[in-house]
Amino acid sequence: MSRLPEPTPSQLPRWRGFNLPNLTSPRGVKPYEESDFALIAEWGFDFARLPLSYWVWSKPEDWTTIDEVPLRMVDRGVELGRKYDTHVSLNLHRIPGYCVNQPLEPVVLWESEDALSAACRHWQTLARRYAGRPNRELSYNLINEPRGVTGANYARVAGRLAEAIWEVNPGRLIIADGIDLGNTPVPELIPLGLASGTRGYEPKSVSHHRAGWVPADEGDISIVPTWPMDWDGHHWDRDDLAARFIRPFAEFAAAGGGVHVGEWGAYRYTPHAVALAWMKDLLELWEAQGWGWALWNLRGTFGVLNSDREDVDYESFRGERLDRAMLELLRAH
Repeated sequence: MSRLPEPTPSQLPRWRGFNLPNLTSPRGVKPYEESDFALIAEWGFDFARLPLSYWVWSKPEDWTTIDEVPLRMVDRGVELGRKYDTHVSLNLHRIPGYCVNQPLEPVVLWESEDALSAACRHWQTLARRYAGRPNRELSYNLINEPRGVTGANYARVAGRLAEAIWEVNPGRLIIADGIDLGNTPVPELIPLGLASGTRGYEPKSVSHHRAGWVPADEGDISIVPTWPMDWDGHHWDRDDLAARFIRPFAEFAAAGGGVHVGEWGAYRYTPHAVALAWMKDLLELWEAQGWGWALWNLRGTFGVLNSDREDVDYESFRGERLDRAMLELLRAH
């Protein structure tokens, strides 16, 4: 008997876990490891978000090409979730017409019917493969961190994608990230029967200190953060987080939309004590709302394993380096 609760678009469980970015880019593709799912379950978590790039099984110059062989790695991720009683959420981190990361797609999803049709085709390919899985085991997260689009236009695109999925997999639970990189809820999603994903990356001075990929227009991330702190013309503290990023999604939830924090975390250069203090505030705020979350990532520069922070007294753990203080903070919330 599965321990996983039954979700609905209006009430998502408080799933807690990690992103496993093995297939986020065709460079460095790595099959999902059973040990990762085993650890997630062993530590008491129940959620794995799998961000996917369509480039892994297709190519930007020919959206109609879909290679069956790489998709078997996605199959394995879904199977491992079932084996370890962990909810799996498949996300198109790169979808025809959009990706938050460089390089940009050749056309813009919000403006191109060709891109939208191709995106529908790719989601239908995934939806057919897993049509028999119950929603307690599997959900779909349509597009990672949309930006540069109005709420109305985004809802139009999300609605088309959802209809394409439901055509081959009726009733599948679907989560659509908020706009502005997941930070702004879109009320138009609620009547479509879609839940919403949000983020925990603000302020960037804390979450992305010295992260070389952050654009200059998102603020000076070279300043060594504290918590609380004044940054980019604002005072940031727990109350500010609640007002800016919790209240809008709490209003979305009150209007009938489920909410889950699909990504969050602090990059390895953020001082450890600062990261933990900021994380604690976010975790307590989300817990008070009944929202779940997925840290980016399990192992690596945001994670609890092998993060390469210089100010952590790591614990040796099965041949890896464990940030025990961060892990126990997560487990407590």
